[in-house]
Amino acid sequence: MALSSISKLNWAAATNKSIHHHSDSYFKKRIRMQSSGGGLAAEYEEGQLERPKWTGETPLSRLVGALISFKPLYSLLKLGARQVLISTAEKTSIPWRDMTNEILDSDVYKEKDAIEDSSIVYPDYYLNPFHAYDEGNLSWLAAAEAEAATMSMVRRAIPNASSLDEANQIVRGNWLQAIETHHNQYSGYSSIHDILDIGCSVGVSTRFILDKFPSAKVTGLDLSPYFLAVAQYNDKRRNQGKEKVKWIHGNGENTGLPSKSFDLVSIAYVFHECPERAIKNMAKEAFRLLRPGGTFAVTDNSPKSKILQELSPVLFTLMKSTEPFLDEYYLTDLEATLELVGFVNVQTVLTDPRHRTVTATVPYS
Repeated sequence: MALSSISKLNWAAATNKSIHHHSDSYFKKRIRMQSSGGGLAAEYEEGQLERPKWTGETPLSRLVGALISFKPLYSLLKLGARQVLISTAEKTSIPWRDMTNEILDSDVYKEKDAIEDSSIVYPDYYLNPFHAYDEGNLSWLAAAEAEAATMSMVRRAIPNASSLDEANQIVRGNWLQAIETHHNQYSGYSSIHDILDIGCSVGVSTRFILDKFPSAKVTGLDLSPYFLAVAQYNDKRRNQGKEKVKWIHGNGENTGLPSKSFDLVSIAYVFHECPERAIKNMAKEAFRLLRPGGTFAVTDNSPKSKILQELSPVLFTLMKSTEPFLDEYYLTDLEATLELVGFVNVQTVLTDPRHRTVTATVPYS
């Protein structure tokens, strides 16, 4: 696999080919979810394996790890991974560069001064170079590009969607539907008054949560003051200077927030960036923060996704080059972890072709 000889354009072409190869072959496997606009329902196919062959301790995974550890190739892979995201965005009318420049040329910088907690000690794993950024999540460029990157991720998940809105109706809509269904079933239709979004990034998932539960008080918490600065800036910009969300610079493993103070704790697209110890600590913290009958919801890459299990060698090598803890994530039995913490009614659904939503309840007694 002579990846060093593949150009960035070939990487992008391989990405689009791989995505569209699978886009028409989602067979019935798990649960019925909205396909678009509240219309027809779709069911997404699981692969035959517990997790992709390119993860864990398999020979293929070790080979990929060895390639990534070769620094000249690693640098090339980072560029390729970044190009894949930008190419997907631009081909689907996401104005990546314009969105980025709009943030970088704004007054966002003063928001960081207002929101940053200088006493925060960053965990060692958080200082890794995630997503092809040398400073990982602790940089203005990563924060400025985060929303466009999220849009690109959603379009890649639903490549046949006619628009970004339609793709979001599936990816975000099914995730939120799974949360609401679980809470109604296991929490006695109790109202959701207080919500915490851990790892809220620049607030994209937080806005969708707020739209779904408009009467709730919503808090967004993240370790990156750069991401939070963008979240707070956009929140004020969209709401005539007012903040609809309370933004907190904090560690999801130890938030310092009061026990039993939330009805819903959500963690969206975070765990695949974390080592197993952090995943377990955040699950414990969520359990502490939730009231009896409260719901914990995690959405992220699904180890059983047929799409992810059948990614091309080029794509999964690119993915692993920018996600240093991907193997640990895929090897973690998330459902068992939640049960060990004390959660009950642990359920997993494939809410789009690539992502699962895991929901669980804090018992009443």
